[in-house]
Amino acid sequence: MRHAMMAMLLTTFGVATVTAAWAQDVPGVEICTAEKDMARRTGCLQSNVNFLKTTMTQMSLDNQRKLDATTRQIEGLKAAVVALQKRVDELQAAQKKADPATPVKDGTKDGKDAGKEGGEGGKK
Repeated sequence: MRHAMMAMLLTTFGVATVTAAWAQDVPGVEICTAEKDMARRTGCLQSNVNFLKTTMTQMSLDNQRKLDATTRQIEGLKAAVVALQKRVDELQAAQKKADPATPVKDGTKDGKDAGKEGGEGGKK
């Protein structure tokens, strides 16, 4: 029983030690004001600078990739709009050819109202 408890204690202590070692290897911004030795404080600050520089570089590259992808998408959409506008123009031209408008008289398209006005004017 004692050996089992001792093994459990050592295992727990070993896991805690490994976890603490891992925590030190994780890059990130550290609070350097707690360091008393100037060499350690300088190293801590330099580590922070390196981490921030790396992070900014990665974010800059990621944002540039996103901008490039968006630019390509915008260009594709512009081309689609041009093609659709061309198609609309073609359809409108075909519609005008298929249904020619009658001559315009007195500002009306089909001349029906113009005949009524002319008839009334003659009776007066």
